[in-house]
Amino acid sequence: MPERADAGRVLGLDLGDVRIGVAISDPERRLAVPLGTVHVGRPPGEMRAIADLVNGNDVTLVVIGEPISLDGVRRERATHAASFADALRGMLTVPVTLHDERFSTTEAERSLRDAGVSGKRRRSVVDAAAAQVILQSWLDGQRSEG
Repeated sequence: MPERADAGRVLGLDLGDVRIGVAISDPERRLAVPLGTVHVGRPPGEMRAIADLVNGNDVTLVVIGEPISLDGVRRERATHAASFADALRGMLTVPVTLHDERFSTTEAERSLRDAGVSGKRRRSVVDAAAAQVILQSWLDGQRSEG
Protein backbone atom coordinates (compact mmCIF):
# COMPACT_ATOMS: atom_id res chain seq x y z
CA MET A 1 0.00 0.00 0.00
CA PRO A 2 1.42 3.43 -0.91
CA GLU A 3 2.46 5.79 1.87
CA ARG A 4 0.65 8.81 0.36
CA ALA A 5 -3.00 9.06 -0.63
CA ASP A 6 -1.97 10.51 -4.00
CA ALA A 7 0.36 7.64 -4.89
CA GLY A 8 -0.21 4.33 -6.61
CA ARG A 9 -1.94 3.05 -9.71
CA VAL A 10 -5.27 4.48 -10.82
CA LEU A 11 -7.86 2.49 -12.77
CA GLY A 12 -9.92 4.44 -15.31
CA LEU A 13 -13.33 3.26 -16.53
CA ASP A 14 -15.43 4.26 -19.54
CA LEU A 15 -18.91 2.88 -18.92
CA GLY A 16 -20.82 1.49 -21.86
CA ASP A 17 -23.94 -0.59 -22.35
CA VAL A 18 -22.07 -3.63 -23.70
CA ARG A 19 -18.47 -3.07 -22.57
CA ILE A 20 -16.64 -1.06 -19.96
CA GLY A 21 -13.35 0.31 -21.21
CA VAL A 22 -10.50 -0.03 -18.73
CA ALA A 23 -7.20 1.84 -18.50
CA ILE A 24 -4.53 1.92 -15.82
CA SER A 25 -1.84 4.36 -14.78
CA ASP A 26 1.74 3.77 -13.83
CA PRO A 27 2.42 3.86 -10.05
CA GLU A 28 3.71 7.45 -10.32
CA ARG A 29 0.40 8.53 -11.91
CA ARG A 30 2.00 10.07 -14.98
CA LEU A 31 0.78 7.91 -17.86
CA ALA A 32 -2.45 6.06 -18.63
CA VAL A 33 -2.44 2.97 -20.85
CA PRO A 34 -5.39 0.92 -22.10
CA LEU A 35 -5.91 -2.32 -20.18
CA GLY A 36 -8.86 -3.83 -22.06
CA THR A 37 -12.59 -4.18 -21.52
CA VAL A 38 -15.01 -5.78 -19.12
CA HIS A 39 -18.18 -7.16 -20.67
CA VAL A 40 -21.37 -5.94 -19.04
CA GLY A 41 -23.65 -8.62 -17.66
CA ARG A 42 -21.27 -11.58 -17.99
CA PRO A 43 -20.43 -13.76 -15.01
CA PRO A 44 -18.92 -13.06 -12.55
CA GLY A 45 -20.41 -9.67 -13.29
CA GLU A 46 -18.79 -6.40 -14.17
CA MET A 47 -18.52 -5.22 -10.56
CA ARG A 48 -16.64 -8.37 -9.50
CA ALA A 49 -14.42 -8.18 -12.60
CA ILE A 50 -13.50 -4.57 -11.80
CA ALA A 51 -12.85 -5.46 -8.15
CA ASP A 52 -10.54 -8.23 -9.36
CA LEU A 53 -8.66 -5.75 -11.58
CA VAL A 54 -8.30 -3.34 -8.65
CA ASN A 55 -6.99 -6.07 -6.35
CA GLY A 56 -4.77 -7.71 -8.95
CA ASN A 57 -3.05 -4.51 -10.07
CA ASP A 58 -2.40 -2.73 -6.75
CA VAL A 59 -4.86 0.03 -7.70
CA THR A 60 -5.29 2.76 -5.08
CA LEU A 61 -8.05 4.80 -6.79
CA VAL A 62 -10.73 4.28 -9.44
CA VAL A 63 -11.79 7.08 -11.83
CA ILE A 64 -15.08 6.66 -13.69
CA GLY A 65 -15.95 8.76 -16.70
CA GLU A 66 -18.99 10.93 -16.04
CA PRO A 67 -20.81 11.78 -19.27
CA ILE A 68 -21.92 15.34 -18.60
CA SER A 69 -23.79 16.90 -21.53
CA LEU A 70 -22.29 19.80 -23.46
CA ASP A 71 -24.55 22.24 -21.63
CA GLY A 72 -23.25 20.93 -18.28
CA VAL A 73 -26.42 19.05 -17.34
CA ARG A 74 -26.18 15.61 -15.77
CA ARG A 75 -28.66 13.42 -17.62
CA GLU A 76 -29.47 9.68 -17.52
CA ARG A 77 -25.97 8.43 -18.45
CA ALA A 78 -24.37 10.66 -15.79
CA THR A 79 -26.88 9.39 -13.22
CA HIS A 80 -25.95 5.83 -14.23
CA ALA A 81 -22.24 6.64 -13.75
CA ALA A 82 -22.95 8.06 -10.28
CA SER A 83 -24.95 4.96 -9.32
CA PHE A 84 -22.22 2.68 -10.66
CA ALA A 85 -19.63 4.63 -8.64
CA ASP A 86 -21.74 4.26 -5.49
CA ALA A 87 -22.07 0.50 -6.04
CA LEU A 88 -18.31 0.16 -6.56
CA ARG A 89 -17.62 2.15 -3.39
CA GLY A 90 -19.61 -0.48 -1.54
CA MET A 91 -17.39 -3.27 -2.91
CA LEU A 92 -13.93 -1.70 -2.87
CA THR A 93 -11.57 -0.51 -0.18
CA VAL A 94 -10.12 2.20 -2.45
CA PRO A 95 -11.73 5.56 -3.29
CA VAL A 96 -13.90 5.89 -6.41
CA THR A 97 -14.33 9.27 -8.11
CA LEU A 98 -16.08 10.63 -11.19
CA HIS A 99 -14.38 12.68 -13.92
CA ASP A 100 -15.98 14.65 -16.77
CA GLU A 101 -15.58 12.55 -19.89
CA ARG A 102 -16.97 14.87 -22.57
CA PHE A 103 -15.48 13.99 -25.97
CA SER A 104 -13.45 11.03 -24.65
CA THR A 105 -14.82 8.51 -27.15
CA THR A 106 -14.57 11.01 -30.02
CA GLU A 107 -10.97 11.79 -29.08
CA ALA A 108 -10.14 8.08 -28.75
CA GLU A 109 -11.66 7.28 -32.15
CA ARG A 110 -9.76 10.16 -33.77
CA SER A 111 -6.46 9.07 -32.22
CA LEU A 112 -6.96 5.47 -33.33
CA ARG A 113 -7.93 6.57 -36.85
CA ASP A 114 -4.88 8.88 -37.02
CA ALA A 115 -2.71 5.94 -35.90
CA GLY A 116 -4.01 3.92 -38.85
CA VAL A 117 -6.12 1.47 -36.84
CA SER A 118 -8.72 -0.02 -39.20
CA GLY A 119 -12.46 0.40 -38.66
CA LYS A 120 -13.14 -3.13 -37.40
CA ARG A 121 -10.08 -3.17 -35.11
CA ARG A 122 -10.86 0.40 -33.96
CA ARG A 123 -14.35 -0.66 -32.80
CA SER A 124 -12.83 -3.43 -30.70
CA VAL A 125 -10.37 -1.17 -28.87
CA VAL A 126 -12.18 2.18 -28.71
CA ASP A 127 -13.66 1.52 -25.24
CA ALA A 128 -10.24 0.94 -23.65
CA ALA A 129 -8.84 3.91 -25.59
CA ALA A 130 -11.68 6.10 -24.28
CA ALA A 131 -10.88 4.93 -20.73
CA GLN A 132 -7.26 5.90 -21.40
CA VAL A 133 -8.36 9.40 -22.52
CA ILE A 134 -10.51 9.80 -19.39
CA LEU A 135 -7.76 8.61 -17.07
CA GLN A 136 -5.02 10.66 -18.75
CA SER A 137 -7.23 13.76 -18.49
CA TRP A 138 -7.73 13.09 -14.78
CA LEU A 139 -3.99 12.49 -14.24
CA ASP A 140 -3.07 15.69 -16.09
CA GLY A 141 -5.62 17.64 -14.05
CA GLN A 142 -4.19 16.31 -10.80
CA ARG A 143 -0.68 17.31 -11.82
CA SER A 144 -1.76 20.83 -12.73
CA GLU A 145 -3.57 21.18 -9.38
CA GLY A 146 -0.64 19.81 -7.40
